[in-house]
Amino acid sequence: MGTVTSGSPDPVTAEGPSARAPGSGPGPGSGSRRLGRLPRLPRLSQLPRLSQLPRLSRLYGPLLAFVITAGAFCTAWALRGGYPFGGAGHAVNDQANQYVPFHRGLWDLVHGRAAGDLLFTWRGGFGQQFLADYHTYLANPFSWLAVLVPRDHVDLAVFAVTPLTMGTAAALMAGYLGKLQSGPWWQRGILGACYGLCGWALSDASYIPMWLWGLVALPLLGIAVEWCLEGRRWPGATLLVALAWFGNFYTAMMATMAACVLLGIRLLTREMTGRERLRALGRAASAAVTGILLTLPLLLPSFLASGDAQPTRAGAFDPVRLDAFLTGLLPATHLWGGRPRLYVASLGLILAGTFVLNTAIARRTRLVWAAATLLVLASFQFPPTQYVWHGLAVPNGNPYRETFVFSAMVVVLAWLALAHRPRPLHLAVCAALLVAAAFALRRTDDFGGWTWPAVLGGGALSLSALLLLGLGSGGGRGHRVLVPAAAVLMAGVVFAESTAAAANADARRARERWAKPAVTSGASISRHYDAVRRVDGWPAYRTDSGAPQTSYNDALALGAEGPQYYSSYLPKATYRALEPLGYGFKNDGRTFFGADNPVLDAIFSIGARVRPGAAPGTWTASRFPAPPLVTVRSAPYTSPNPADSVYARQENVLGATVYQVPQVSRGGTATAQTYEARCAPGSEAYWYSPTIYGTALSDGTRRRLEDRMTGVLPLGPVPASGRVTVAVHTLTAGATAGDHPVGCLDRTRLDAAVRHLTTTGATSVKTGGHTIEATLPRAATGTAVFAVTSTPGWHCSAPITDFHGLLALPVPPDGSPLTCTFTPKGLPPGLAAATLALLTLTSVATTTLVRRRRTRDA
Repeated sequence: MGTVTSGSPDPVTAEGPSARAPGSGPGPGSGSRRLGRLPRLPRLSQLPRLSQLPRLSRLYGPLLAFVITAGAFCTAWALRGGYPFGGAGHAVNDQANQYVPFHRGLWDLVHGRAAGDLLFTWRGGFGQQFLADYHTYLANPFSWLAVLVPRDHVDLAVFAVTPLTMGTAAALMAGYLGKLQSGPWWQRGILGACYGLCGWALSDASYIPMWLWGLVALPLLGIAVEWCLEGRRWPGATLLVALAWFGNFYTAMMATMAACVLLGIRLLTREMTGRERLRALGRAASAAVTGILLTLPLLLPSFLASGDAQPTRAGAFDPVRLDAFLTGLLPATHLWGGRPRLYVASLGLILAGTFVLNTAIARRTRLVWAAATLLVLASFQFPPTQYVWHGLAVPNGNPYRETFVFSAMVVVLAWLALAHRPRPLHLAVCAALLVAAAFALRRTDDFGGWTWPAVLGGGALSLSALLLLGLGSGGGRGHRVLVPAAAVLMAGVVFAESTAAAANADARRARERWAKPAVTSGASISRHYDAVRRVDGWPAYRTDSGAPQTSYNDALALGAEGPQYYSSYLPKATYRALEPLGYGFKNDGRTFFGADNPVLDAIFSIGARVRPGAAPGTWTASRFPAPPLVTVRSAPYTSPNPADSVYARQENVLGATVYQVPQVSRGGTATAQTYEARCAPGSEAYWYSPTIYGTALSDGTRRRLEDRMTGVLPLGPVPASGRVTVAVHTLTAGATAGDHPVGCLDRTRLDAAVRHLTTTGATSVKTGGHTIEATLPRAATGTAVFAVTSTPGWHCSAPITDFHGLLALPVPPDGSPLTCTFTPKGLPPGLAAATLALLTLTSVATTTLVRRRRTRDA
């Protein structure tokens, strides 16, 4: 009765009657409920110190890494005066055109203001899939911070995703380093910050929130590898793989390849039997497969959507010169264009250089790690391995998107060297080699202005801190002073050097035309959004947010339903439907712009438009009649106008003749051309010249022409003389406007066509998140045409037919409503595979828990 069992969690509660003093408790037959003697509380001096709490102390290193990384990036942000630390714009390139608008679309979705759902959006491109866009642009878990702030400040939340993600990556790297080799927490934290502030993060991905998740994925997968090697936590390793791939599959793929390299290194350097190695390899492979399968409901639709997307003209991989490649290794260097950014802070470079020289590390470990790191570096310059890093595809942009893998390996080498106390001579030699490399590469194109201060100043301070650490670690009276001083100096130099590198990268990148920072919030944008909301009438009609645009995704950003859309997944079916009708586009057809053209408005049920007001920064909204989203064509229609003109193609879709397309005479020179035509007085003249880059002057108004980006342009009313004259100045050698650049619109005929489509069209249209239902007049016959491009994924109540690229169905003879539902390709099998993976994960986790409980009970 009085025995305390080994499985008892609390000896106090395990005491039996024999442990009590006589008379201290109720005896047999006693009805008293008196409590026994309470245990004596420990004195305050006997309580464990905060630093002695093992679980809490594990967080010190990751927390330090997070603070240094996020703090350095935000300091550089403030030094540049970017919003909210100043009035300068902060959004770079696609950050303004894609990421902020998509996050505003996510905000609308969560707050119940979206026209669509997670599978489909009606805002942009006249209806497009959304699931692949979500997985690509919004799956970084920190992106969900955007839904917690007011809509006007979503852009600030998007900017905050960068330091938060970089800081998290640094913190996880600090944890991963501790699994490779034990050592002081503050040293792991500082080197974790070196990884979070690597050149790839600062120069390539700092404005791309979804790519930055790859920086997090690599140490996540490294930790999963260690668990598999230890033969434990298989469910945890599987969940880490899934978390890496949920965040962003593109950089997670690169991080997974890096994890395979890390696994191979550890299998070669860790003391294990052959059987243990096979078991670890099996656990890692099964965890990777199961984890990736869990993400298949997002991954498979994204992969298939990529196959259906409008293709781009990506060039072959062309490695940079060796001197430029090596310059990317120098700290605080920012090279123009598609150059590799390989560096980490000087502290990490100096320590990594001593790795091979450090005889305290096993020889096999040094050889394997060094060889693997060099092979990874060389693979960036070899086309076949570059294709493997990028998923067997040529990247559209910077071809060195996987360089964070090399930076991670450099930081690992630095940590292993530091944990084994590098010799002062080795440190000095490596610091001298860094200076010599900078001197040899100083004349390389775009050698960074901050590189010399980083190499000389940062290198000298790093060397000093490491020497102080060596002296302090030797013991003696100075131990308590030198080690903290070294810690502060090491943290300070990484912070300062990385801040300078980030500010330098931001400043130099801003000089490039494509990277000029844009403003993504302000009074004008707020008024533009309010103007759109005032005339919103969805789904009775669409609202076009108009021009000038603040982003390529204004429809998402401003809550409109126009054609504006920019996505890597914009289908080629959408391109084939919109391009012939005169909508402007760029990025080989993955970005579409609006067109102020009433015929296109009628075709796509646009019944409201926003235009700039008389005062700067103001906007006005106008309403006008528009057919419903679903109309009926009783018979095919062929325009009598020249078939190769954009105006005839518009009439074929509209089903009526509304244009006069006159013969045009051309004169002038190759660069200064004059076009003349005659149209009916009072009609409205339009211009279309997709091959000309320059300007067009008509009726005293000069308009900018940007070849394919400029769609159909209004020239204004035709004068009483009936003469339309356009003076074109082109910068495109040999380009002309073609035979039929001018079309004159008869408003009376267009109004009649709109009334006819309205009368014969749907009497009721209902839209859900990814569904549309139309009720047609009882006497309707022919083809029901939806003002939606016929993209892959639509499933309807009747067989889908093609109508100039739009979704069309035969009108049912019984007058039943027509319904269509959009399901992304690959979603059903993806859900099935994820369910199977989840069952596997659950069964393994349950079996493990039961087995542990039985062992504990035994």
